[in-house]
Amino acid sequence: MAGLSGPLGQLLATLPQTGRVDWIGLRPAPRAPMQEVDAVLAEAGCGLAGDRWAGRPDGARQLTLLQAEHLPVIAGCAGLAAVEPARLRRNLVISGLNLLALKGRRFRLGEALCEYSGLCQPCSRMEAALGPGGWNAMRGHGGITARVLEGGWVRIGDALAVERLP
Repeated sequence: MAGLSGPLGQLLATLPQTGRVDWIGLRPAPRAPMQEVDAVLAEAGCGLAGDRWAGRPDGARQLTLLQAEHLPVIAGCAGLAAVEPARLRRNLVISGLNLLALKGRRFRLGEALCEYSGLCQPCSRMEAALGPGGWNAMRGHGGITARVLEGGWVRIGDALAVERLP
């Protein structure tokens, strides 16, 4: 976002909302059931302790975040009454903040410092998780990926606070 000025730059720089961690899940191995936890240690340059993606230094997908407000949308698009976060295989469910507004930003997630690294596109396994059309139901609602820059604990109820732009 550096270098943007004028009205668009001001709009991109204005993000007073603070998100909240509503759910935490770990993927211990490919296709293994998600493990729901109340707290997890985010390790700098690695990801979340106990998650299958942890230990991949400098990887872009050290943790995945999904917007809580998208859960009913995904359920509706899949023809389901509700969708439990574990079915979607993301690490964190965050409420109160548009996760796409984190693009190009660093943010505090509990004690950890993270940075946006990309979109978390749905995979073909969403067909099995949500039924026929599950992949399409998640398109545009798959959340984001992030890197862990500074480690620390992340707990249910912790804030996701955006770092101020220079």
